Amino acid sequence: MLGFTVLAALLAYASSCGVPTFQPNLATRVVGGDNAVPHSWPWQISLQYLKDNTWRHTCGGTLISSNFVLTAAHCISKSKTYRVGLGKNNLAVDDEPGSLFVDVDTIFVHEKWNSFLVRNDIALIKLAEPVELSDTIQVACLPAEGAMLSQDYPCYVTGWGRLWTNGPIAEELQQGLQPVVDHATCTQSDWWGAMVKDTMVCAGGDGVTSACNGDSGGPLNCQAESGAWEVRGIVSFGSGLGCNTHKKPAVYTRVSAYIDWINQVRACLPASFLQAPAPRPHSPSRPHSLPTQSFIHSFLG
Repeated sequence: MLGFTVLAALLAYASSCGVPTFQPNLATRVVGGDNAVPHSWPWQISLQYLKDNTWRHTCGGTLISSNFVLTAAHCISKSKTYRVGLGKNNLAVDDEPGSLFVDVDTIFVHEKWNSFLVRNDIALIKLAEPVELSDTIQVACLPAEGAMLSQDYPCYVTGWGRLWTNGPIAEELQQGLQPVVDHATCTQSDWWGAMVKDTMVCAGGDGVTSACNGDSGGPLNCQAESGAWEVRGIVSFGSGLGCNTHKKPAVYTRVSAYIDWINQVRACLPASFLQAPAPRPHSPSRPHSLPTQSFIHSFLG
């Protein structure tokens, strides 16, 4: 009987997405330092790199299957060794119950990633081994291809980013309400203007709540009518004037614009088709030619 119960639980995890065992508190914010309910965003991962024999958090990401993680292209450096932390709430606790660290097998950066213009800021990480789903490790749903969100649609950004501009990196997972800013508004000249393309989605911009450094690559979580949570955006860039600047909402890669690319990668197309070009000399935090870009920076940790 016990074996049947365990099998039924595993099948339930395998057949569903975006339904956390522990429900999130939906009245908190990221910049400002409110903590998420532990394991209420169980698809959130910590992307870490090795430096001086120490693993350091650099970006967030989203588990979308038992062996693939979605993150931002700007989080990836060919010179670094990475691992993925899953089931994490407190990054200061390595042996946190329900968590584990998994090595990386392959990283697929979008072949048209442009670090200067911050276009196609998306990457997939294939884990060295599939992970077993549980109460603390689950997958987020992907949106329908091309799906768009309406003005003020309530979404939530999650991550271990800085608690405030130039502040400390959070130890415990943070979350914050980020209402969607529609494309027509976000592309107005006193907002982001022409910098924002239709493959991006804006959220926030109220001057109070925002993503911040260390949140890069993490999900913009939006609840579907079914009640399941979808990853609608990937934290990409924000204002160099501060993490919560008025009329400069965080800008996310719009996941629904890349469903075909995600499916191609997961279908294991040849690496030559998926490899990104060599990194460009410019960084999105150090623009050189576009006036609007003087206010842009990535949210790397």
